[in-house]
Amino acid sequence: MNVFDWLSNMDMPVQDKFDIVEVRFKNGRKEMYRNSDKVNLTTGDAIVVEVPNGHHIGHVSMQGELVRLQMQKKKIANDGEIKKIYRLAHQKDLEKFEEVKKRELPTLYRTREILRDLKLPMKLSDIEYQADNTKATFFYSADDRVDFRELIKILAGDFKIRVEMRQISLRQEAGRLGGIGVCGRELCCSTWLTDFKNVATSAARYQNLSLNPSKLSGQCGRLKCCLNYELETYLDALEGIPKIERPLLTEKGEATLQKTDIFRKIMWFGFREENTWYPLNVDRVNEILKLNAEGKKPADLNLDVIQEKIPIQTLNSDLERMDKKFKSKPKGGAPNKGKHNAGGENPNKGNNNPNSNRRRPDNRNNRDNRNPKPGPKS
Repeated sequence: MNVFDWLSNMDMPVQDKFDIVEVRFKNGRKEMYRNSDKVNLTTGDAIVVEVPNGHHIGHVSMQGELVRLQMQKKKIANDGEIKKIYRLAHQKDLEKFEEVKKRELPTLYRTREILRDLKLPMKLSDIEYQADNTKATFFYSADDRVDFRELIKILAGDFKIRVEMRQISLRQEAGRLGGIGVCGRELCCSTWLTDFKNVATSAARYQNLSLNPSKLSGQCGRLKCCLNYELETYLDALEGIPKIERPLLTEKGEATLQKTDIFRKIMWFGFREENTWYPLNVDRVNEILKLNAEGKKPADLNLDVIQEKIPIQTLNSDLERMDKKFKSKPKGGAPNKGKHNAGGENPNKGNNNPNSNRRRPDNRNNRDNRNPKPGPKS
């Protein structure tokens, strides 16, 4: 894990420089060591440090005043129990250490086979060999206490080393193995997070998150640690939002809470027979709750009393009256022949046909002329 020294550009007293250094080992494991021999160190240097019954190789991750602050945070006492730094690691030390680390993977596979044979309820996640090849630390996780005395005897006989069994939590296991979270960044537990606080499902409820275990769980199988990051901010914002324990009573019906926007102070309510949600601010919700406590019901979610609508005189009302007048008259048909209408007017009045009023000539006198009688011959 990379550490940024934000005090590196500040002038510090050289004589009183803090002599304890933070050293990083495999998979981000860190411990404090004392630089009693005043070895000139730089962040990232490989050093040989003291361990019980041997030595180990690690890398300098932090030094100076930041180490003092880190010890105060982790509550580490500055006493004689802190081991010392021997020297800088040489090239031969690093080559030997690389040869030793090649034993870790075969040892891991072989140990898992032994666990299956012994039927021990434990999960072996990682193995770390000491640089002097005399000791190996086995990291495992288990739900209950495990009796692994027989396992230690088998491992010590097979690998000819001293065995140390160290139980870790599931979050620590995920931090040692590493990975990428759903946010696209490296896991917090493998980069900067060291204190694993308890995460409850109430943190998801306060933040209006869906209680879906697959989305709320991290790679460790537990609730994500990031659920606690913004919890205090949500709790402060929830102080001004009323608690809705029952539906709001209105003349229109019962309105049930559907959604709450915590930071905008807006609450959405909906009726059972409708699919529409109505947004209300917090002040309006408090008013309705107060009315319900008094035994009153508002007319609607937005109005206490529905106002009577005053009819507005429509435009062009004179044209509408004219339309009604003409619609009330019956449609005129063809008048009777030779008769006048009720007004005494001639129904043919206004007819443009010039022959309409012309009388038909009487040809009765000409009937005899059709076939004239022959006259007397002269």
